[in-house]
Amino acid sequence: MGRVRENIQVNGKKCWTLFDSGARKTYVVPAVASLLVKTKLPKTLRSGLGGKVKKASETAILIAKVQGHDISTNALVIDEIGKDEEGNLIEVLFGALAMQEWGIRPVPDEERLDLTHYPKEFVEFMEESHPRPFLQEQFLLLFDPSVNGYD
Repeated sequence: MGRVRENIQVNGKKCWTLFDSGARKTYVVPAVASLLVKTKLPKTLRSGLGGKVKKASETAILIAKVQGHDISTNALVIDEIGKDEEGNLIEVLFGALAMQEWGIRPVPDEERLDLTHYPKEFVEFMEESHPRPFLQEQFLLLFDPSVNGYD
């Protein structure tokens, strides 16, 4: 598991963040959530975090800057994340799913983040340059009885 700690900017405020590839989801404390757009969850979610069960009844859209790079991701709002090894309160726990989405890779040996894979654009699909020749003619041969002489 890779863990790196540093400040991120949320609405101009520095927030102490733990980038933790061992956590799937992203979490924020209420003080950070107050800077974000929040919504109530239909039912309370429970997560195992730091050896304790945490409850979240709200989610927030985390819009922030990580080393000057814009990110946005869903975050569960929980009362407390905990403290890091030096006793600092963690305000944001940035999980593996969000790191994967934004091309963020923790380098724990060097206590830094690698953002060389940060996406410059998102490509959900690519149009093929050559349409497949199958379609209509083969569909008709297979499924239209009149083409095969069966009326």
